[in-house]
Amino acid sequence: MGDSTVTSLEDRGTAAAPDSLTAADRPGFLRRLRTPRRPRLWFEIVLIAVSYWTYSLVRNAVPEQKTEALRNADWIWRMEHHLGIAVEESVNHAVNSVTWLVIGMNYYYATLHFIVTLSVLVWLYRSHPGRYAATRLVLFATTGVALVGYYLYPLAPPRLMNNGHFVDTVMVHQTWGSMASGDLKHMSNQYAAMPSMHIGWSLWCGLTIFALASVPWARVLGLLYPTATLLVIVATANHFWLDAVGGILCLLFGFMVARIWYGALPYGLPKVVPPKAKTTPRPAKA
Repeated sequence: MGDSTVTSLEDRGTAAAPDSLTAADRPGFLRRLRTPRRPRLWFEIVLIAVSYWTYSLVRNAVPEQKTEALRNADWIWRMEHHLGIAVEESVNHAVNSVTWLVIGMNYYYATLHFIVTLSVLVWLYRSHPGRYAATRLVLFATTGVALVGYYLYPLAPPRLMNNGHFVDTVMVHQTWGSMASGDLKHMSNQYAAMPSMHIGWSLWCGLTIFALASVPWARVLGLLYPTATLLVIVATANHFWLDAVGGILCLLFGFMVARIWYGALPYGLPKVVPPKAKTTPRPAKA
């Protein structure tokens, strides 16, 4: 289809739209909530800050249930052996033997989880305001359902297993690499490893960049980011492979919520929020 044809169709669509809406034609309250609107900066800052504070509060308030968490870790480890994917220990020891690499992974684990996610949110806010709210909803729903997983299925990370031979890379190399290790371990629930939100958030970032970025190298980086994150969480003994599967399932739930609420996948919504139609009051009845 040629550009002129597309332009003519868009012109006809614009011409067909009414210049104004009467009060009777206004959409209902629920429909207005589902309609993408231009995000407000102050509201988004407050919303994200309060949401993350609430997430951290609830996650850390979940009983640690150490005995059950260790029992679940043993079961996961046996299951992965049965599936033939229990190579976390080998990866952990191989990476730990390369000092510069493991230290880099420790800092990657501690920082990029937040930096990249916030950067993608800012990019969406500035460049894709029409898709921002729906894409943000995916992230929030993903994180919300993860809290249910932490409560229902406490799980110790590999580095805390009783009979495991994993290396806690943060403790060994004395790097600031995890809220669940070193001096910070008392500030975070160490037995909330399933699902992995490092994977849930990084895959959300990667898919968003891949779907919406206009330059090829950025799209490639979008795909590489969750792949590198998967390697990092395993190499640092913070997660099993199956924790990553849990994170992926949570993300699928997040996309389902956004699809139901907005009637379309976030990336299929208009890039820019359409201007509000003017409203005219209905004439008073005689």
